[in-house]
Amino acid sequence: MNPPDGGVADDLPGVAPRLRELRRDRGLTLESAAARAGLSPAHLSRLETGRRQPSLPMLLGLARIYGTTVSELLGEMPPERDAIVRGGPIDDALGDGSGGWLYRQAGGSGRAMQALRVHVPHGTESELVRVHPGEEWLYVLDGRLRVVLGETVHDLDAGDSAHFDSLTPHRIAALGRGGASLLFVHTLLQSPAAELCLGPAVRL
Repeated sequence: MNPPDGGVADDLPGVAPRLRELRRDRGLTLESAAARAGLSPAHLSRLETGRRQPSLPMLLGLARIYGTTVSELLGEMPPERDAIVRGGPIDDALGDGSGGWLYRQAGGSGRAMQALRVHVPHGTESELVRVHPGEEWLYVLDGRLRVVLGETVHDLDAGDSAHFDSLTPHRIAALGRGGASLLFVHTLLQSPAAELCLGPAVRL
């Protein structure tokens, strides 16, 4: 017998309260969370009260929205992770093979977001427009960076930052001859869509 509304076959008694708790912790209303997940508010309410069981695609979508994992939603204890990432020279970092961009991991693996140190050389990929799901945050460490969001051009100096929805067409380029260095955080954790942003050779 199939579970109602495409739910999972087994009851998941602990999921409902966790869904509600995570939504409230993230400061989302029932309506806004449902809209992001592609659900009706009534359906999400039934998931949060345990009157409906979520399907795996629903769990994946809700986990991404709440910045967590399906394992956490199911109450499974994640393995202990090292919270410290040691630095290293950026010239030992990985490049994307198409213009001299360099990347070094600046956050832990297996997380809901990925943090990188990036060096953007001058005069490369300035015409490459990127569009993909997720969010991006960057902070300029040194140099000057041009960030184009849709039709709007922003020139950033060291100490400036940008936080934007990655579905907004965007371009990034260094303005100075010495390039620009930045901290970069995105929510594309090990997603094929990350290749549209970081280049296919990046495997951190």
